[in-house]
Amino acid sequence: MDLSQTIFELIDMRSFSNLWYWIALAVAWSSASHWVLGVPWDTVLRARRVGGQSVIDLHDLVRINTNRILHIADVSGIWLILLAFFVHTSLIGLGFFYSVEFAQAVFLLMGPMTLVGAISVRTARRVQAEQCEGEDLWRRLGRHRFWVQLVGMLSIFVTSLWGMYQNFQISPLG
Repeated sequence: MDLSQTIFELIDMRSFSNLWYWIALAVAWSSASHWVLGVPWDTVLRARRVGGQSVIDLHDLVRINTNRILHIADVSGIWLILLAFFVHTSLIGLGFFYSVEFAQAVFLLMGPMTLVGAISVRTARRVQAEQCEGEDLWRRLGRHRFWVQLVGMLSIFVTSLWGMYQNFQISPLG
């Protein structure tokens, strides 16, 4: 048994039957839902409930993170979009035309996360343009979190359906 065979046996490139893939999917969407524009959701809740210094901290965190997101989008946005299209096209080609299950799994995780990134840039632009503060900021962050959770639920649903389909195709039943 050589090194590459040992590594592939350990990693198991059949992603949809691998527990680690489903754990990674759950952690990715849990993290995406918790970090709203780079701000932990519990910070938003604390600012809403407690007020005072928590509100100032929230505004500072939102200002810092929206500036960071918009700077990246403005400076490297075109290149990031081109890179994302290249990677997505490669994964779609490998995964769905050449039936590479690992590429399918990565695309089903990465594709919706790219959509979340676009939603984040849009929300950051709105927060900065409207100079959101207080209740408006909480509402905007809550709306952003809702859309991220909706994309996440749809993504997990589609991924689980596709994963079950793939597992049935490869199983003795298929």
